[in-house]
Amino acid sequence: MEHTGVYATYPSLRDRAVVVTGGASGIGEAIVEAFAMQQARVAFLDIQDEPAAALVQRLATAGAAEPIYCHCDLTDIAEAQRTVQAILQRFGTVDVLVNNAGNDTRHTVAGVTPEFWDRTIAVNLRHQFFMSQAVIPSMQKAHRGSIINMSSIGWVIPSTSQVVYVTAKAAVVGMTRTLAHEFGADNIRVNCIMPGAILTERQQRLWLTEEYTAHVLANQALKRMILPDEVARLILFLASDDSSAITNQSYVIDAGWI
Repeated sequence: MEHTGVYATYPSLRDRAVVVTGGASGIGEAIVEAFAMQQARVAFLDIQDEPAAALVQRLATAGAAEPIYCHCDLTDIAEAQRTVQAILQRFGTVDVLVNNAGNDTRHTVAGVTPEFWDRTIAVNLRHQFFMSQAVIPSMQKAHRGSIINMSSIGWVIPSTSQVVYVTAKAAVVGMTRTLAHEFGADNIRVNCIMPGAILTERQQRLWLTEEYTAHVLANQALKRMILPDEVARLILFLASDDSSAITNQSYVIDAGWI
Protein backbone atom coordinates (compact mmCIF):
# COMPACT_ATOMS: atom_id res chain seq x y z
CA MET A 1 0.00 0.00 0.00
CA GLU A 2 1.51 3.32 -1.05
CA HIS A 3 0.27 6.88 -0.77
CA THR A 4 1.92 9.28 -3.16
CA GLY A 5 2.02 13.02 -2.86
CA VAL A 6 4.22 16.07 -2.69
CA TYR A 7 5.29 16.66 0.88
CA ALA A 8 6.83 19.55 2.78
CA THR A 9 10.49 20.41 2.97
CA TYR A 10 11.58 22.11 6.20
CA PRO A 11 14.64 24.34 5.72
CA SER A 12 14.99 24.67 9.50
CA LEU A 13 15.78 20.95 9.76
CA ARG A 14 18.82 21.07 7.48
CA ASP A 15 21.94 20.24 9.53
CA ARG A 16 19.93 19.98 12.76
CA ALA A 17 21.22 17.27 15.09
CA VAL A 18 18.52 14.63 15.55
CA VAL A 19 18.47 11.54 17.78
CA VAL A 20 15.91 8.79 17.15
CA THR A 21 15.49 5.77 19.41
CA GLY A 22 14.35 2.47 17.94
CA GLY A 23 15.27 3.72 14.48
CA ALA A 24 16.17 0.50 12.66
CA SER A 25 12.67 -0.70 11.74
CA GLY A 26 8.99 0.16 11.69
CA ILE A 27 7.95 3.72 12.49
CA GLY A 28 11.48 4.48 13.67
CA GLU A 29 12.95 3.57 10.28
CA ALA A 30 10.51 5.93 8.59
CA ILE A 31 11.45 8.70 11.04
CA VAL A 32 15.17 8.27 10.39
CA GLU A 33 14.60 8.33 6.63
CA ALA A 34 12.35 11.39 6.83
CA PHE A 35 14.93 13.43 8.76
CA ALA A 36 17.79 12.21 6.58
CA MET A 37 15.90 13.29 3.47
CA GLN A 38 15.57 16.74 5.07
CA GLN A 39 19.39 16.75 5.25
CA ALA A 40 19.41 16.64 9.05
CA ARG A 41 22.30 15.04 10.93
CA VAL A 42 20.70 11.90 12.34
CA ALA A 43 21.92 9.42 14.93
CA PHE A 44 19.66 6.49 15.68
CA LEU A 45 19.80 3.96 18.50
CA ASP A 46 18.72 0.32 18.27
CA ILE A 47 19.87 -3.24 18.91
CA GLN A 48 18.93 -4.56 15.45
CA ASP A 49 22.29 -4.37 13.69
CA GLU A 50 21.39 -5.91 10.34
CA PRO A 51 18.27 -3.81 9.65
CA ALA A 52 20.17 -0.73 10.83
CA ALA A 53 23.04 -1.39 8.43
CA ALA A 54 20.59 -1.96 5.57
CA LEU A 55 18.87 1.35 6.35
CA VAL A 56 22.14 3.29 6.38
CA GLN A 57 23.19 1.69 3.09
CA ARG A 58 19.84 2.42 1.45
CA LEU A 59 19.86 6.06 2.50
CA ALA A 60 23.45 6.49 1.32
CA THR A 61 22.24 5.94 -2.24
CA ALA A 62 19.03 7.97 -1.93
CA GLY A 63 20.41 11.48 -1.78
CA ALA A 64 19.88 11.68 1.98
CA ALA A 65 22.28 12.79 4.68
CA GLU A 66 23.86 9.55 5.87
CA PRO A 67 22.64 8.68 9.38
CA ILE A 68 24.82 7.31 12.15
CA TYR A 69 23.80 4.04 13.75
CA CYS A 70 24.55 3.49 17.45
CA HIS A 71 24.04 0.01 18.86
CA CYS A 72 22.41 0.67 22.23
CA ASP A 73 20.21 -1.29 24.61
CA LEU A 74 17.90 1.45 25.86
CA THR A 75 16.88 -0.61 28.89
CA ASP A 76 20.47 -0.14 30.10
CA ILE A 77 20.29 3.50 31.18
CA ALA A 78 24.05 3.83 31.72
CA GLU A 79 24.65 2.60 28.16
CA ALA A 80 22.04 5.01 26.82
CA GLN A 81 23.66 7.90 28.67
CA ARG A 82 27.10 6.99 27.32
CA THR A 83 25.67 6.81 23.82
CA VAL A 84 24.13 10.27 24.13
CA GLN A 85 27.47 11.68 25.31
CA ALA A 86 29.21 10.14 22.29
CA ILE A 87 26.60 11.71 19.99
CA LEU A 88 27.05 15.07 21.69
CA GLN A 89 30.82 14.86 21.18
CA ARG A 90 30.26 14.19 17.49
CA PHE A 91 27.42 16.63 16.79
CA GLY A 92 28.15 19.25 19.44
CA THR A 93 24.50 19.42 20.42
CA VAL A 94 21.16 17.67 20.06
CA ASP A 95 18.38 19.78 18.55
CA VAL A 96 15.72 17.08 18.29
CA LEU A 97 15.06 13.92 20.28
CA VAL A 98 12.45 11.43 19.10
CA ASN A 99 11.72 8.87 21.82
CA ASN A 100 10.26 6.26 19.50
CA ALA A 101 11.46 2.89 20.81
CA GLY A 102 8.88 0.56 22.32
CA ASN A 103 7.47 -2.95 22.34
CA ASP A 104 3.77 -3.81 22.34
CA THR A 105 4.02 -7.54 23.04
CA ARG A 106 0.58 -8.81 24.02
CA HIS A 107 0.06 -10.23 27.49
CA THR A 108 -2.62 -11.27 29.96
CA VAL A 109 -3.19 -9.67 33.34
CA ALA A 110 -2.71 -13.02 35.09
CA GLY A 111 0.59 -13.58 33.31
CA VAL A 112 2.25 -10.34 34.41
CA THR A 113 5.12 -10.97 36.81
CA PRO A 114 7.12 -8.24 38.56
CA GLU A 115 9.97 -8.98 36.15
CA PHE A 116 7.71 -8.63 33.09
CA TRP A 117 6.27 -5.40 34.51
CA ASP A 118 9.73 -3.89 35.02
CA ARG A 119 10.95 -5.00 31.60
CA THR A 120 7.87 -3.63 29.80
CA ILE A 121 8.06 -0.29 31.63
CA ALA A 122 11.78 -0.12 30.86
CA VAL A 123 11.32 -0.55 27.11
CA ASN A 124 8.23 1.67 26.79
CA LEU A 125 8.64 4.47 29.34
CA ARG A 126 11.78 4.64 31.45
CA HIS A 127 14.26 5.30 28.64
CA GLN A 128 12.09 8.14 27.31
CA PHE A 129 12.69 10.04 30.55
CA PHE A 130 16.40 9.32 30.81
CA MET A 131 17.08 10.07 27.13
CA SER A 132 15.30 13.39 27.62
CA GLN A 133 17.29 14.06 30.77
CA ALA A 134 20.52 13.38 28.88
CA VAL A 135 19.87 15.79 25.98
CA ILE A 136 18.18 18.64 27.87
CA PRO A 137 21.43 20.32 29.05
CA SER A 138 22.61 20.77 25.45
CA MET A 139 19.18 22.11 24.49
CA GLN A 140 19.29 24.54 27.40
CA LYS A 141 22.70 25.76 26.28
CA ALA A 142 21.39 26.34 22.75
CA HIS A 143 18.12 27.78 24.10
CA ARG A 144 16.12 25.62 21.73
CA GLY A 145 15.06 22.03 21.28
CA SER A 146 12.22 19.72 20.40
CA ILE A 147 11.52 16.47 22.22
CA ILE A 148 8.88 14.21 20.71
CA ASN A 149 7.67 11.24 22.74
CA MET A 150 5.81 8.24 21.37
CA SER A 151 2.63 7.24 23.16
CA SER A 152 -0.36 5.39 21.69
CA ILE A 153 -4.13 5.62 21.42
CA GLY A 154 -4.16 2.28 23.26
CA TRP A 155 -4.88 3.87 26.64
CA VAL A 156 -7.79 5.89 25.19
CA ILE A 157 -9.63 3.19 23.20
CA PRO A 158 -8.97 1.36 25.66
CA SER A 159 -7.01 -1.69 24.55
CA THR A 160 -6.99 -5.13 26.11
CA SER A 161 -4.31 -7.85 26.30
CA GLN A 162 -1.52 -5.30 26.85
CA VAL A 163 -2.20 -3.68 30.21
CA VAL A 164 1.41 -2.86 31.13
CA TYR A 165 2.17 -1.42 27.68
CA VAL A 166 -0.97 0.71 27.85
CA THR A 167 -0.06 1.89 31.35
CA ALA A 168 3.37 2.98 30.10
CA LYS A 169 1.91 4.80 27.10
CA ALA A 170 -0.55 6.70 29.29
CA ALA A 171 2.34 7.73 31.51
CA VAL A 172 4.21 9.10 28.48
CA VAL A 173 1.49 11.72 28.06
CA GLY A 174 1.84 12.87 31.67
CA MET A 175 5.62 12.97 31.37
CA THR A 176 5.35 15.00 28.18
CA ARG A 177 3.16 17.64 29.78
CA THR A 178 5.35 17.94 32.84
CA LEU A 179 8.60 18.26 30.87
CA ALA A 180 7.01 20.87 28.59
CA HIS A 181 6.34 23.08 31.59
CA GLU A 182 9.65 22.29 33.31
CA PHE A 183 11.70 23.48 30.33
CA GLY A 184 9.46 25.85 28.40
CA ALA A 185 11.45 28.84 29.72
CA ASP A 186 14.49 27.33 27.98
CA ASN A 187 12.61 27.33 24.66
CA ILE A 188 12.51 23.52 24.72
CA ARG A 189 9.30 22.15 23.28
CA VAL A 190 7.99 18.74 24.35
CA ASN A 191 5.16 17.04 22.48
CA CYS A 192 3.73 13.57 22.14
CA ILE A 193 2.48 11.38 19.28
CA MET A 194 -0.39 8.94 19.81
CA PRO A 195 -0.54 6.57 16.84
CA GLY A 196 -3.34 4.17 16.10
CA ALA A 197 -2.85 0.98 14.11
CA ILE A 198 0.20 1.57 11.89
CA LEU A 199 1.04 -0.80 9.05
CA THR A 200 4.56 -1.76 10.09
CA GLU A 201 6.23 -5.05 9.19
CA ARG A 202 6.03 -6.13 12.84
CA GLN A 203 2.32 -5.36 13.09
CA GLN A 204 1.62 -7.28 9.90
CA ARG A 205 3.69 -10.23 11.06
CA LEU A 206 2.36 -10.48 14.62
CA TRP A 207 -1.02 -8.82 15.07
CA LEU A 208 -2.76 -7.72 11.88
CA THR A 209 -4.86 -10.77 11.17
CA GLU A 210 -7.72 -10.44 8.73
CA GLU A 211 -10.11 -10.24 11.68
CA TYR A 212 -8.15 -7.53 13.50
CA THR A 213 -7.68 -5.50 10.32
CA ALA A 214 -11.44 -5.55 9.81
CA HIS A 215 -11.86 -4.37 13.42
CA VAL A 216 -9.42 -1.50 12.85
CA LEU A 217 -11.07 -0.34 9.64
CA ALA A 218 -14.54 -0.56 11.18
CA ASN A 219 -13.45 1.85 13.93
CA GLN A 220 -11.51 4.29 11.77
CA ALA A 221 -13.13 7.15 9.87
CA LEU A 222 -10.63 6.64 7.03
CA LYS A 223 -11.03 3.16 5.64
CA ARG A 224 -7.38 2.41 4.99
CA MET A 225 -4.31 1.55 7.05
CA ILE A 226 -1.88 4.23 8.17
CA LEU A 227 1.70 3.97 6.92
CA PRO A 228 4.81 4.65 9.03
CA ASP A 229 5.89 7.55 6.83
CA GLU A 230 2.62 9.34 7.63
CA VAL A 231 3.62 9.31 11.30
CA ALA A 232 7.11 10.48 10.36
CA ARG A 233 5.75 13.51 8.51
CA LEU A 234 3.90 14.66 11.62
CA ILE A 235 7.12 14.30 13.61
CA LEU A 236 9.03 16.39 11.06
CA PHE A 237 6.54 19.21 11.57
CA LEU A 238 6.86 19.06 15.36
CA ALA A 239 10.66 19.06 15.09
CA SER A 240 10.79 22.00 12.71
CA ASP A 241 10.61 25.74 13.37
CA ASP A 242 7.20 25.71 11.67
CA SER A 243 5.77 24.43 14.98
CA SER A 244 7.71 26.91 17.13
CA ALA A 245 4.71 27.81 19.34
CA ILE A 246 3.53 24.22 19.86
CA THR A 247 4.38 22.40 23.08
CA ASN A 248 2.64 20.37 25.81
CA GLN A 249 0.42 18.69 23.20
CA SER A 250 -0.45 15.10 22.29
CA TYR A 251 -1.18 14.54 18.61
CA VAL A 252 -3.41 11.66 17.60
CA ILE A 253 -2.70 10.05 14.23
CA ASP A 254 -5.19 7.20 13.96
CA ALA A 255 -7.32 7.80 10.83
CA GLY A 256 -10.16 8.94 13.07
CA TRP A 257 -10.43 6.00 15.47
CA ILE A 258 -10.93 8.12 18.60
